[in-house]
Amino acid sequence: MSLSDIDRILLQRCIDGAPRAWQDFTERFLGLVIHVANHTAESRGLSLDDSTRDDLVAEVFMVLLASDRGVLRRFRRDSSLATYLTVIARRVIARRLHLDGFRSRLSVTAAEPATTEPTERIENREEVERLMARLNPEESSVVRMYHLEGMSYQEISKAIGLAENSIGPMLSRARQKMREGA
Repeated sequence: MSLSDIDRILLQRCIDGAPRAWQDFTERFLGLVIHVANHTAESRGLSLDDSTRDDLVAEVFMVLLASDRGVLRRFRRDSSLATYLTVIARRVIARRLHLDGFRSRLSVTAAEPATTEPTERIENREEVERLMARLNPEESSVVRMYHLEGMSYQEISKAIGLAENSIGPMLSRARQKMREGA
C-alpha cells in the first residue's frame, strides 16, 4: 500500500511545523500507537498497566519529534504512513520494554514467569545524559541514534560510516559502560 494523499499532506504539514499539524497527527495515529504498545507487550507475554502504556506511547511520539522530526523526515514514502509508524512504534516500545526495565512495572502473565534478573529503569533524561557522558562521542552518538531516535543498525551505519556489523558490539560495550556508571 502506498502513501495516501491525506497522509502525505499531514506528514508534510508536520515536517513543516504547520499550525495544529502535530495535534492532527497525534489524533490520527494515537489509536495505532496504543494498539502497537498493547500488541508488542502481549507478544512478550506481558500485560501493560495504563500508566506504563501511556509512558510507552508518549515515548513513541517523543521519538517522532526528536531531532527536528528526523524520523518523519527519513520516511521514504514507499509504504503507507501507518505501516512506517507501526515499525517505528514497535522498535521503540520493544527497546523500552527490554532496556529500561518496564518489566518491573508490568504484570506478567502466566505464560511467562517473572524474571529474576534485576532491571533498572532510568527515570529521567538528565540521568541518561549523565550516563552517556561516560561514553566516547562515537558510542554516545550510536546510543542516541539507536535508543532515542529509533534508528536501525543500517541507518546508523550509514550515518556514522561504520560497518553495520560493528553497531551491535558497540552498543553492548556502551551499555556496559553505562551500567558501570549507574
